[in-house]
Amino acid sequence: MGAGKSSAARGAAGALGTDFIDTDELIAAEIPGGSISGFFRERGEAAFRELEERIGLTALDRPGAIVALGGGAVESERIRAALADHVTAWCRVGEEVAWERSSGTDRPLARDRDAFRRRHAARQSLYEECGRVVLPTGGERLGTAVAPWLDLLRERPGVRMYWSRTPSGDAPAIVGPGATKLLDGAPELRPGERLFGLADRDAHAATGELMPAVEAGGPIEVTGGEAAKSLGEAESLLRELARAGVRRGDALLAFGGGVAGDLVGFCAAVYQRGIPVVQVPTTLVAQVDSAYGGKTGVDLPEGKNYVGAFHQPAAVLTDPAALRTLPAEELAAGFAEVVKTALIAGGPLWDSVRALERIDAESVAPLVFECARTKLDVVEADERDSGLRAVLNLGHTVGHGIEAATRYERYRHGEAISIGLVAALRLSGAEGLEPEVTELLRRAGLPTSLDSGIDTDAVLDAVGRDKKRTSEGIGFVTIAEPGDVRFGQRIDAGSLRRVVEGLSR
Repeated sequence: MGAGKSSAARGAAGALGTDFIDTDELIAAEIPGGSISGFFRERGEAAFRELEERIGLTALDRPGAIVALGGGAVESERIRAALADHVTAWCRVGEEVAWERSSGTDRPLARDRDAFRRRHAARQSLYEECGRVVLPTGGERLGTAVAPWLDLLRERPGVRMYWSRTPSGDAPAIVGPGATKLLDGAPELRPGERLFGLADRDAHAATGELMPAVEAGGPIEVTGGEAAKSLGEAESLLRELARAGVRRGDALLAFGGGVAGDLVGFCAAVYQRGIPVVQVPTTLVAQVDSAYGGKTGVDLPEGKNYVGAFHQPAAVLTDPAALRTLPAEELAAGFAEVVKTALIAGGPLWDSVRALERIDAESVAPLVFECARTKLDVVEADERDSGLRAVLNLGHTVGHGIEAATRYERYRHGEAISIGLVAALRLSGAEGLEPEVTELLRRAGLPTSLDSGIDTDAVLDAVGRDKKRTSEGIGFVTIAEPGDVRFGQRIDAGSLRRVVEGLSR
């Protein structure tokens, strides 16, 4: 209750020109006097739930209608079963906001604060189960904005959507079979007058059939690999865009892994002072992490991502089918980001990751949406990386130092992050968690220690140049247990040296 779902549903129905049904209104119409609170007092909650279930099931049988269900409707097994045949959108609302909106009204279940809190917590798992689409707190404007995207999902039963809301604007992140082709059937949803494609050469050769339609002539090729994240490569692409006649009213599409996404996103951020970009990630590291959140940039020899800009994508379209084309080493590298994200999230996501019996494209595909959602939850709270978003750097401070010290040639990004995660666990004193995480990384074929011959002083020097360093020093991300991650932690130089030196074989 108090999530704004009725007004969101009304806005969606208006945008699509279809019927809007509010089951609370239908219930009130059946009650003598129209008082739901009076019905509760006289008949009790069990009788209300029976009435709610009957009316809800009838409403869900109306073809094409947009239905706003009551907050407790999902407690019915029959309602949950019926929702499997629908595009079900969950308007999330925090418990405190829900209480503020609901208390003092005639809602019968919004009178006891502690009971309200328990009920809100108890329903979360049911909303998680049913919410194929995850929306922020609702409202008519939200419903109007998401309506065309919801309509696209009617014929895509395996596709999920997270609607991201940041100060820079709203945008969908869509994951599932055929997600990358959604814009082909909905040209009105394409940002910009024309959409120009830029694609990682290898990704396009391996899985080009997943690429959305772009302007005639095909995509501009982008070189993969961390070495391509340079100012020189960015200049070359920007000049290609100018020669192709890209205008301020156009948009770019980035197809490929994290390097392509960062590079093309950066070009979109600075070309003619900024044009929209659609991200279509094809590697695991991009699908679960780098494609979301709007961080774009290139490297300098002195440090990773030293030149960049915040530029939120207009949409992120992710089809896990692309993962089947990845070499085993590339998939493993992406798995390091899965582990990092699961450690940050804790709860069901961590339980799912730690329970994996094998690590391949089929087993990790179901984790992509929840990883993306975890990251976007953090980004919404801190888009510009001024606080909480730092938790996403778990394992990255030392990991980035390893990459820079080896000139981005010795390790893939995820391989360096794997070693960085081990370092973060040791710096955290997480002695009980470290063996489990280390074994999980090793099972994926990831390194958990430095190769011989790597200069630990060079790694420490690179860590010292971390771009998040302030006048107070570097704030490390530490972890007490899955779901309990802390940022801005100061680590003394001696402890850092002992840990980094301890990473050497």
